[in-house]
Amino acid sequence: MFAIYKRLWLVNWAEQWQYRANLLMYLAFWLVSPIVYLAVWTTIANAQGSINGFTAPDFVAYYMMLLIVDIATSDITIHIFGYKIMDGSLSNELILPIHPVLMKVLVNNLAFKALQMMALAPIWLILYVLYQPVFAITVTHVLLAIPAIALGFMLQFFAGATITCIAFWTTRVWSISDFYSNIFRLLAGQFVPLALLPAFMQSASQVLPFRLALYFPVQLLLGKLSLEETLLDLGLQVVWCVILFVLFRLVWRAGLKKYAAVGA
Repeated sequence: MFAIYKRLWLVNWAEQWQYRANLLMYLAFWLVSPIVYLAVWTTIANAQGSINGFTAPDFVAYYMMLLIVDIATSDITIHIFGYKIMDGSLSNELILPIHPVLMKVLVNNLAFKALQMMALAPIWLILYVLYQPVFAITVTHVLLAIPAIALGFMLQFFAGATITCIAFWTTRVWSISDFYSNIFRLLAGQFVPLALLPAFMQSASQVLPFRLALYFPVQLLLGKLSLEETLLDLGLQVVWCVILFVLFRLVWRAGLKKYAAVGA
């Protein structure tokens, strides 16, 4: 099994270097929004002194950390697998002795993510020099953040894979994915820190898994959580990963029964 993953990694890593323009476009997509939010909220905070206790340096630290965590936990399954269901090219992968999503798409995600993090590094350093964020990161925070980020990615991966499988039933899966992404950005803390949302939205974010994939790792790295809160959210991440994995398997199996390649 390890040898298969290793081979898939080498193939996907080589493929990522062939599509550098695509990499830059995706990187711009992930960079633009947080940088815009950072500029807007720091400007408002500087003008007002603070916003519900958030000062300009707080917003800078938050969005600078979010840039890293967002790319580390993001999922692009819909972009690399959705079309295969709709145009019938999935048929070629179903005869292979590996799972098209849990192995091939997963490794593709990881290779893409690794290359994006490399491209992000110099841009992030430039932003660091410009904004001079203040971080209170400790070794403990980093060690706890590693599983938090990994589980955050798996949450997004299983959710993205499940939504992508809706393509077995409708060609409008892209619209569904976009709707989900917008809800995610709002309740995961990408638009604005969750503490600044209305009370009912904060309550909703505590129940839903979105904040566990993004807001939780960011807050953990910023040192905003106690050990008890951290362990509780890590446990919730595991629970939601299991739930979403089971949901994906159910939708995948049902979708394969519905699947008919183009021309069949």
